[in-house]
Amino acid sequence: MLTALLGRKIGMTQVYDAEGVLHPVTVVQAGPCPVLQIKTVDSDGYDAVQIGFEDIKAHRATKPLIGHAKKAGVKPQKFAREIRIDVADADVAEGQNITVDIFDDIQHVDVIANSKGKGFAGVMKRYNFGGQTATHGVERKHRSIGSIASHGTNAGTGPKIKKGKRMCGHMGMEKTTTRNHRLIAVDKDNNLLLIKGSVPGPNGGFVQVRVSKTARVRAAQ
Repeated sequence: MLTALLGRKIGMTQVYDAEGVLHPVTVVQAGPCPVLQIKTVDSDGYDAVQIGFEDIKAHRATKPLIGHAKKAGVKPQKFAREIRIDVADADVAEGQNITVDIFDDIQHVDVIANSKGKGFAGVMKRYNFGGQTATHGVERKHRSIGSIASHGTNAGTGPKIKKGKRMCGHMGMEKTTTRNHRLIAVDKDNNLLLIKGSVPGPNGGFVQVRVSKTARVRAAQ
């Protein structure tokens, strides 16, 4: 069976477990996810199952996407990802809907999503630089990057700065994976997952939830 599902981050709240302990959780609407394509070593060179999430109207999709979804007998999907898995053990068919039932008896999950975008940020926010001193003679440059010549090619006399120099630039909106979240509850009626802690991305953003690969279950949690 598949070990991952696509969904949308709803927001955070808090719930009590059966022992009366209060847990902060992120609510994720996961699935149902139709199977768009099954890839095999013979046809594509590798095994994978492609699933989608959230139907969109045909006039908002491209013709290739419409035709691709039509082969599986489903509507075009807004969000799609491939799950690398042995197809022989997947037990799925094109057009089949995958629901949160796959997370029955699962204790920990990983969440993959794009982190929140922060726009164009300076080095103090982006890399936690200390900034310039606030003493006499430093004018209004307290948050500036300072000298960058020492990181130039040829000991600062070259024509450019070496790659990797930490400077101002776009911050956030990067693929991020947070691991080993405890799965507090599964609401099958509303297709919801209650995942302990915060997960990447803004409210309303798309996420991929998979069975944790590195969780170590301890006796007391």
